[in-house]
Amino acid sequence: MRLEGKIAVVTGGAKGLGGEMAQLFASEGAKVIAIDMLPLTYENENVEFYQLNITNSEDCKRFFDYAIEKYGRIDILVNNAGITRDAMTRKMTDDMWNAVIAVNLTGVFNLTRLIGPQMEAIGGGSIISISSVVGQYGNIGQANYAATKAGVIGLTMTWAKEFARKGVPVRVNAIAPGYIMTDMMKTVPEDLLARFAGQTMLGRLGQPIEIAKAALFLASDEASYVTGQTIAVNGGMRL
Repeated sequence: MRLEGKIAVVTGGAKGLGGEMAQLFASEGAKVIAIDMLPLTYENENVEFYQLNITNSEDCKRFFDYAIEKYGRIDILVNNAGITRDAMTRKMTDDMWNAVIAVNLTGVFNLTRLIGPQMEAIGGGSIISISSVVGQYGNIGQANYAATKAGVIGLTMTWAKEFARKGVPVRVNAIAPGYIMTDMMKTVPEDLLARFAGQTMLGRLGQPIEIAKAALFLASDEASYVTGQTIAVNGGMRL
């Protein structure tokens, strides 16, 4: 029970990586608020659903006020919500660019600027943002996505400095997953999946629980001396 008594917020928590993290955190003793636009795809008595568009700063403030009033504090924040709108740069529209920036970058900022200072006030906390291998190495046809995931790494290093500058142990880290077998990946043809697996040292794709376990480590006291880091969980990708 590594998160016993902790209050955790997980964005994009209805399914996929977010759902896996929310349920794992709950199994380790946390009370979890799973934020998403769509309802949960699972049932867990220790996971509360809250519908929220994280691109709307006023709605984020209303959620923050609700959570603090109900639970008194937020100990853990996982910025997981994200979207893709892929196209080659020359064909990428304003709408495709702006949509990805709004969710993957502005949405991360909207909640963290509220919850980070609150963690300073209560004496500590852990903020985990989900980046991507694409944010580290880039990817053809994903200029918008790569920009946001690289931006998340920059925010992580900045917030690790800002929120701990008064000597308060607010830890801020990122996870950069590689190819993980989420529902989205299950639509990819088998030959492409095999090629992706071949790009890793371990010769296979990752599972959502493997990202969730990395997040659990960063959220727990086991990572008490880890901050400002980006943890690559990618099977040893070779790009």
